[in-house]
Amino acid sequence: MTNISVIGAGQMGNGIAHVFAQANFKVTLIDVNAEQLAKAITTINKNFDRQIAKGTLTEADKTNALNNITTNTDLASGVSNANLVVEAATENIDLKLKIFKAIDEAAPTACILATNTSSISITKIAAATNRPQDVIGMHFMNPVPVMKLVEIINGYATKKEVTNTIVELSKKLGKTPCVVNDYPGFVANRILMPMINEAITTLFEGVAGVAEIDTVMKLGMAHPMGPLQLADFIGLDTCLSILKVLHDGFGNPKYAPCPLLVNMVTAGKLGVKSSEGFYAYTASNKDLIVSDAFIK
Repeated sequence: MTNISVIGAGQMGNGIAHVFAQANFKVTLIDVNAEQLAKAITTINKNFDRQIAKGTLTEADKTNALNNITTNTDLASGVSNANLVVEAATENIDLKLKIFKAIDEAAPTACILATNTSSISITKIAAATNRPQDVIGMHFMNPVPVMKLVEIINGYATKKEVTNTIVELSKKLGKTPCVVNDYPGFVANRILMPMINEAITTLFEGVAGVAEIDTVMKLGMAHPMGPLQLADFIGLDTCLSILKVLHDGFGNPKYAPCPLLVNMVTAGKLGVKSSEGFYAYTASNKDLIVSDAFIK
């Protein structure tokens, strides 16, 4: 397996392209937006520079890795020679189904089709193709170049050979693969999102403030980042989408999104990506500043 196509040049997609290119795979990064592709290459370049500054990468390694990446705005030609396609588009079921139908038509017969979805059913995505046995979840953690885990999700029809291939491939990327089964939220988000939702509910009910909630979890539970800050980093819209998948999938009210989260997303307060969530973010400020909305 040498040729990898990554669909979606956002935060996750550029990270996935980064780690494959660094591991000396040939990567085609695909996005309909040429400006997004240019931005992704700039981000990858900067992330390589960070690795060089830390002494984990050389200039020669960076040059070689960047030479492994090409970009394409056309999905069909971008996947035409792929051994593996990794879809990393927005967490939207209709969009993913549309993309997988297109990949199925254009990718080689022997190509494995993977999705980086963090919660959507692999089985449902696979059903949009004529090769459900070759569809699998390959859920990278953010930021991809740093985080070691890859959550590998078997769909109902995923072949064992495909799972084994993706496990070994993840190891070649320097990652630790964990194989799980296809139920709403898989493992990572089935456990994480209710915790984040409970932290938001604790704020909503006035039990404690933003900084206090995050401090308790960081110092009391040894979490490197508080749940509200983590929600900002993930994106509050993404958190809401995942909670809706859990709520719809299990029909259990314990997964119902907190009304405060719903209101914040409706108001466009999405966290880091919109410069404001539970905290306010500016390019020049590295200190956490609680959003004015939560200062009384």
